[in-house]
Amino acid sequence: MGVRTFIVLFCLMGFTCAEMVKFLDCGSTTGKVASVDISPCPSQPCQLHKGQAYSVNVTFNSGVESQTSKALVHGIIAGVAIPFPIPIEDGCQSGIHCPIQKQQSYHYVNSLPVKSGYPSIKLVVEWELKDDNSKDLFCIRFPVQIVS
Repeated sequence: MGVRTFIVLFCLMGFTCAEMVKFLDCGSTTGKVASVDISPCPSQPCQLHKGQAYSVNVTFNSGVESQTSKALVHGIIAGVAIPFPIPIEDGCQSGIHCPIQKQQSYHYVNSLPVKSGYPSIKLVVEWELKDDNSKDLFCIRFPVQIVS
């Protein structure tokens, strides 16, 4: 089986062929983001369809030890940060085995549900994961478009 055939079969099995999402670091103080992947997101800005949920995977390296981690998500519209609820705020239940160790790499995975009642709009998502001292293990921003 050729490489091209394998890639096509891999994608057809329900995995995404999306490229890594371009993001802006918005103040990661105790960690460093290596990559961000949103699935499915075949093009950018990611088009988020109302009534669906999207998988967000952030790979980061921790610069500190932390017993806990808490996620905060906001939609930034016209410079105003509006809280965006996610199903699990506890990062230790989102792919990270706590306690978080210094100089270790982690894969934070969570779901981004898009409610049917949300307006069709372009916005910036700000996603933070805070350590024990409420400092950002990571803070990222990426543009999205909510569509019907």
